[in-house]
Amino acid sequence: MGPDTGKHLRNIAIIVGLALAVWLVPGGDTASVTISNLLTIVFVAGLLFFGYRLYMEHRETIFGLAERQRGILYAALALGAITIVATGRLWDEGGLGALIWLAFLGLAVYGLVSVWRAYREY
Repeated sequence: MGPDTGKHLRNIAIIVGLALAVWLVPGGDTASVTISNLLTIVFVAGLLFFGYRLYMEHRETIFGLAERQRGILYAALALGAITIVATGRLWDEGGLGALIWLAFLGLAVYGLVSVWRAYREY
């Protein structure tokens, strides 16, 4: 493991200790779900902020697109977001739901790529 063997073993021990606490302490499962939900909220907030920054930095380019291309861009982004939000439900439906999920994501990517290609042609 190299010169940081003690550091790596300490980190592994911390992870094992936290896992044991979640497993053995009464209410540990509820606490872990709560922490997971908080981390998910922070992650989604970070993604939204990143999207906002991208929009603000490229606003002139977006408004420079043709109306049709801008509509396709917004529709593709919305379809991708809705598909990602509905991932659990679609995958729980079985094979057909998984195919619909893949088709929707493929359609969203196709829309984004078509807008990008149209933008690069000018």
